[in-house]
Amino acid sequence: MNIKNDSREIQKGDIFVAIKGIEGDGHAFIEDAIQRGASFIVAEQGDYKIPYKIVPDAKSYFIQALKDNYALKLKDMTLIGVTGTNGKTTTAYLIYEALNKLGIKTAYIGTIGFYLEKKVCSIPNTTPDIGKIYEYLLKAKEKGFTHVVLEASSQGLYHRRLEGLLFDYAIFTNLTQDHLDFHHTMESYAEEKKKLFLQLKEGGMAILNKDDSWSSFFSLKENKNIYYGKTGDYTFLEYEIKNGLCTFSYQDEKGLYKTSTQLIGLYNLYNIMALITLLSLLSIPTDQILSILPTLSLPEGRFEKIEYQNNFIIVDYAHTPDGYEKLLLTAREIAKGKVYVIFGCRGNRDRMKRPIMTQTITSLADYAILTTDSLNDESFEDIIKDMLEGVENKNYAIIENRKEAIQKGISLLKEDDVLLIGGRGPENYQIHQGVKIPFNDKEVVLECIQKKEEN
Repeated sequence: MNIKNDSREIQKGDIFVAIKGIEGDGHAFIEDAIQRGASFIVAEQGDYKIPYKIVPDAKSYFIQALKDNYALKLKDMTLIGVTGTNGKTTTAYLIYEALNKLGIKTAYIGTIGFYLEKKVCSIPNTTPDIGKIYEYLLKAKEKGFTHVVLEASSQGLYHRRLEGLLFDYAIFTNLTQDHLDFHHTMESYAEEKKKLFLQLKEGGMAILNKDDSWSSFFSLKENKNIYYGKTGDYTFLEYEIKNGLCTFSYQDEKGLYKTSTQLIGLYNLYNIMALITLLSLLSIPTDQILSILPTLSLPEGRFEKIEYQNNFIIVDYAHTPDGYEKLLLTAREIAKGKVYVIFGCRGNRDRMKRPIMTQTITSLADYAILTTDSLNDESFEDIIKDMLEGVENKNYAIIENRKEAIQKGISLLKEDDVLLIGGRGPENYQIHQGVKIPFNDKEVVLECIQKKEEN
């Protein structure tokens, strides 16, 4: 017998909890749950033909019931939470990849899906529903996984999708402007992320990017706080990009070390340092850490490089002003020629960041092409108007059709140039007026290159 809040997943004998959510009311699906074999209903109102219980807050009941039923089974698992505006997915994926390569069976739950030995499934949100999280944790436990790394998004924390779980480690990457359409202020945004650091187990550790101005906000006196960055307990001292590798030095209380990584750019060094800090706290020997770092790779759609003649085309998920700034500074480090950018802004998302993003990109790139991302319920014209508000630079073109924008971008490449295609990473569709339209940036790039070579 399991506890479920999705009637479609009910099997004979399960308990169904009817929760009022952001997109629907579970009470509307109680009859469906009964028809599928539910043996007990928990709801906030109503009268039902099978045993039931009326509670004042079904979501709180659900969270507590999950904890009461499954916490003991999961108590020996090591839970690692990662939060921040940028770098969550990369940092979490690096942890997943590194620990598995070191022989520590580790699962991953986050933006790019649910992973055990390999990807099990995609998930609709960076941080899925709490019921799904328990389902994934129990599946990982059943298959012998001892560690799980989870991405903790601000909206996921706001909607209580991690409530009731206790973490062994909580990692903070950075905090920059994003999701203000939802949180309204940076302070509210930060308060939601802070919840992760209030959910550490006794003896758990907070791993914080000391170079970020918000790090002190997450440095709670009741936690054991460990810092990384240019200053802190784990510090990187210098780095050099050469022959497709980033060579760098870092220091901890035990000594000074030199190593390399395939991950390029200063922002990726922060992701690597978060990883190094965690591995050290997990008592992984330094020689093993040094040996594993050069073998690690980025997740799909994160600074994914495609060689084209003597140029690089890079597909990335960057979708904030800070994310684009870091991406463009990295592109400048590897480009001997020009840097071009193709980007758009999503509809029904933070409008305030749109002109900031355009200003950042047109200031740092040689030329930009503004195009569509998912419009959702907005028009392209309205989004472009926001993107260009107050932008003085004129080194851009507007091409609404994203495929045509990519074709144009590729045609601009000459010698040792870099073309950045941002905002979507590995996503396989755009959403316009509720309709999903298949589209993958990397696939379109490869298709365009193939046609050029055939001609």
